[in-house]
Amino acid sequence: MAERPEGLLTLDELCARVGLTVRNVRFYTSRGLVPAPIRHGRSGYYSAEHVARIELVLELQAHGFTLAAIERYVSALPEDAEPEDIALARTMLAPWQSDLPVDMERDELERRAGRDLSEEDLATLVALGIVRVRGERFLVARTQLGIGIRLLDLGFPREVAESARDIYQAHGRQMAEELHDMVAEKLAPHYDSQDSERFQEVMERLKPLSVGGLVTAYETEVAKAARSAAPHRR
Repeated sequence: MAERPEGLLTLDELCARVGLTVRNVRFYTSRGLVPAPIRHGRSGYYSAEHVARIELVLELQAHGFTLAAIERYVSALPEDAEPEDIALARTMLAPWQSDLPVDMERDELERRAGRDLSEEDLATLVALGIVRVRGERFLVARTQLGIGIRLLDLGFPREVAESARDIYQAHGRQMAEELHDMVAEKLAPHYDSQDSERFQEVMERLKPLSVGGLVTAYETEVAKAARSAAPHRR
C-alpha cells in the first residue's frame, strides 16, 4: 500500500472535518463545486483546498443561495486560488450581525406577523430585506419583522422599498469590494495559515465595529445633506 502523502486527508477524515456524508462530498465533486480527489496510487486524498471550498459552499447554502447560484459563485473563483483566499471569501460572506435569519413556512411567518400577508406585502418585506424567499419557505430577520409589519400598516409603498434597496445594493457592492481588497491586502498578510483561527476571531470582532462605523458615517452625511438642503436665512 502506498504511503499517504503528508498533510492530506482520506475521504472519511474529510467528512469528519466538514461534517458531511460521503454522499454529500461526492455530489459536490460531481457538480464541480469541489475538485476531484488527489490520486496517490489507487487511493484518493483531500487537501486544505478541498476543505476550504466545502466550507465556502456550506456558507453560501446558509445564506440561502440556490445550487445554481453556488455553482456560478464557485466557478468565478480563480483556478489558482489558495485555501487562504477561499477562506477569506467565506469570512467576508459570514453575517455581520448576530441575529441570523430564521427559516419558516408561510403560516409561521403570518403568525409572527400577527396577520395575513398578501403577495404585495411579501414583496415589500423582501424589498426591505426583512424576508428572503427560499422556494416555498422564507428566511426571516425576526428582530426586524415587527418594524416591517408596522411599515406595512402605515401604507409604506413597495416602490419606495425597492428604490431604497437598489441604492443599498449599489453602494453596498462598492463598499464590499473595497473592504475585501483592504482586508486581503493589509490585514490577511499578518496571519499565515497557522493563524487562521486568530484571523477568524479578528474578523468577527471587527464586524460590529465596522457596522457601527458605517452607521455613524451615514448619520453624519445625512446631517450634512440636511444642512445643505435647508434654505439659507439672512
